[in-house]
Amino acid sequence: MAVIVVVVVAIAAVAYLALRHQLRSRLRERFGPEYERTLAGQKNRGAAEQELLAREERVAELDIRPLAPESRQTYAARWTEVQERFVDAPGFAVTEADQLVTVVMAERGYPIEDDFEQRVSDLSVGHGDTLDHYRQAHEISGRVATKKASTEELRQAMVHYRSLFEELLGESPTNDRASRRDPATGRDDQDERTSRRDPGGR
Repeated sequence: MAVIVVVVVAIAAVAYLALRHQLRSRLRERFGPEYERTLAGQKNRGAAEQELLAREERVAELDIRPLAPESRQTYAARWTEVQERFVDAPGFAVTEADQLVTVVMAERGYPIEDDFEQRVSDLSVGHGDTLDHYRQAHEISGRVATKKASTEELRQAMVHYRSLFEELLGESPTNDRASRRDPATGRDDQDERTSRRDPGGR
């Protein structure tokens, strides 16, 4: 009888470890870099994984939906307009980019009335790979009003915002030429190299 009990306990332990490994693998795959970031901010792996599971549960209760094709076209056109304004007014363009990303989030069904950290938490469930872009863009955008961001930093903010923007739209560059364009200025890489000394294009 004792042997049977030991065998049953061993099997249960192996099954538990297998399930934990499966859960860990799924969370790593779903959250990407956000998994390690959350782990670094918690006291142990179990607490970090519980937090990520709580995020999944919260987002599962939201009405997250894709954009209609017409909306994608409209927002893509608005991004082009913002991008074009970067050349003459980089700070204003970055502020507009932040607002446009927020508007797209709202139409997708993400709550935008919450604070920034909650928005990041919600986005992490489906967009973990681009969250660092959003964080960096938001940090630079916060320094626009005080004019403490350089033109190069503003250009980088546009690059970061576009990474999340394209994911929210559910689109990616459709050809090689498009993928070579600078996300802030719209220029080809070759054009960008010629104006690298002045990232604002002036």
